[in-house]
Amino acid sequence: MNLKDYIASIPDFPEKGIIFRDISPLMADGDAYREATKRIAEYAKEKEVDMVVGPEARGFIVGCPVAYELGIGFAPARKKGKLPRETVEVSYGLEYGADVLALHKDAIKPGQKVLICDDLLATGGTIAATIELVESLGGIVVGAAFLIELEALKGRNKIEGYDILALMEY
Repeated sequence: MNLKDYIASIPDFPEKGIIFRDISPLMADGDAYREATKRIAEYAKEKEVDMVVGPEARGFIVGCPVAYELGIGFAPARKKGKLPRETVEVSYGLEYGADVLALHKDAIKPGQKVLICDDLLATGGTIAATIELVESLGGIVVGAAFLIELEALKGRNKIEGYDILALMEY
């Protein structure tokens, strides 16, 4: 199955000159969504993953079904102020300004092998921040998996040294 057939390319969104890669058609098709999940889960099995972490919000869409398929837990990396218990936080740069990601302090146990899942690898800032959160709790990031990688934005450079799976490249 060619998963690219299930990605809608929307020109000039959210601004002129950008081509937005919309994963909604993939999620709307049960077979395609199941296939994407299966491919990431197979990668995770090879890594002997203990926990999946996904950054808000599309990382939940990708990571939760992978964790379910593997029969392991999922931990959400959320924006500051969205988690109700004690957290660790990391600030990271965006194209215009900065943001903060947080993870519950007890989300990861020291030594756990963690797979980070998200919909898209673009500049790598969000994933680098998620890696920092996991490692600050003693987790071992054994890989990062994405539905899509935007190669021109060179996000791999920001997370160099980590194993990466991208199901599709643009």
